[in-house]
Amino acid sequence: MTSRSSVTTARASFEARAVARTQTLLKGSNGVGTVRRTVLPGGLRIVTETLPSVRSATFGIWANVGSRDETPTLNGATHYLEHLLFKGTDRRSALDISSAIDAVGGEMNAFTAKEYTCYYARVLDTDLPLAIDVVCDMLTGSLIAPEDVDAERGVILEEIAMTEDDPGDCVHDLFAHTMLGDTPLGRPVLGTVDTINALSRGQIARFYKKHYDPTHLVVAAAGNVDHATVVRQVRRAFERAGALTRTDAVPVAPREGSRTLRTAGRVEVLNRKTEQAHVVLGMPGLARTDERRWALGVLNTALGGGMSSRLFQEVREKRGLAYSVYSYTSGFADCGLFGVYAGCRPSQVHDVLKICRDELDRVASDGLSDEEIGRAIGQLSGSTVLGLEDTGALMNRIGKSELCWGEQLSVDDLLSRMAQVTPDDVRAVAGEVLGQRPSLSVIGPLKDKQAGRLDEAVS
Repeated sequence: MTSRSSVTTARASFEARAVARTQTLLKGSNGVGTVRRTVLPGGLRIVTETLPSVRSATFGIWANVGSRDETPTLNGATHYLEHLLFKGTDRRSALDISSAIDAVGGEMNAFTAKEYTCYYARVLDTDLPLAIDVVCDMLTGSLIAPEDVDAERGVILEEIAMTEDDPGDCVHDLFAHTMLGDTPLGRPVLGTVDTINALSRGQIARFYKKHYDPTHLVVAAAGNVDHATVVRQVRRAFERAGALTRTDAVPVAPREGSRTLRTAGRVEVLNRKTEQAHVVLGMPGLARTDERRWALGVLNTALGGGMSSRLFQEVREKRGLAYSVYSYTSGFADCGLFGVYAGCRPSQVHDVLKICRDELDRVASDGLSDEEIGRAIGQLSGSTVLGLEDTGALMNRIGKSELCWGEQLSVDDLLSRMAQVTPDDVRAVAGEVLGQRPSLSVIGPLKDKQAGRLDEAVS
């Protein structure tokens, strides 16, 4: 576990270097893969990764705000605001925003998570100035007009309905609630029908003003970009909006804290008329800053991360009980989740849960073989590199790293961390994580007798 003193030291170090002007964080070969960081006087961070060989660039702005920053009455406000920032500024209408990027063949989107929000555009390198101007304008000059709030309310309610129509997606929200209860991390990112209907324009506008301060933002650009040029263009855009008026501001440090997950052995069931039953069996995982996360990643890959994984082989290949079965991890600043998902016929729920629980118990007590661990490290290393083959993925990596960890790791650093994981590391984290009593979330058309037996999976 990361000690309190080491966290405090890291925070102090982060704040100390936040006042620096421009730093080269990672030096690539012949300029390729070089990552630089600049902090503007107003506390705005700008990180870039240069790849001169490509013809595209992805520009994004990360905000250090997610659904965990909402009160119960504001549940869904972060995602609501994400929608509204596309609806217009003093300089552009909603149509102007979308048509500007469409006209150059670019892509523009955004996403909201529990601890951050990201807005981005991917364009040809020659169109990067346009992307910077449009996205910065959206982030600094949103009108949040009353008519747009009313119109977008219906869109978000439809999005909630769409999610509820997909039980394979909805069950993960249910699992978060099972593990974390009625807390900011346990509530859905989209909010609920009741909270969305109750949110006012004033509440959203105040939320925007509070959380979209430059000290809470990270600008990230990757591709055929020049760092100094990006800094100059971003600075011009933010100064034009009057968003860099403070000269003594420093960026907020990465989140930290302490959270205790709910008591183990909980079972939550949503009885719905679906063709399949969707289940998540899981337990507390690790925070995203925990150094054991590398070993947990290897464990997760070997247990349920691919076609050769234990769960896939036992549940699907050998017995044909499910089409989709996998394990996953979710790491937050101060806690984490480990879950096993499966979708199967309602009549097969108990068989699937027994196999999954048996495998979790077996790995917790006996660990994985050296062969399984070696294969998982290879799979994880290869998928990591292949997943960074486009500028969008690179922008995500450097932006999220700056916001969540306050540091940058090169691809070689990532591969080295994975390669250093030993069988003993994996066995130790398996015993600690998988050895806990699990909880269970289920969505499906279960009969009373079936539902009554679900406690067997968590006993």
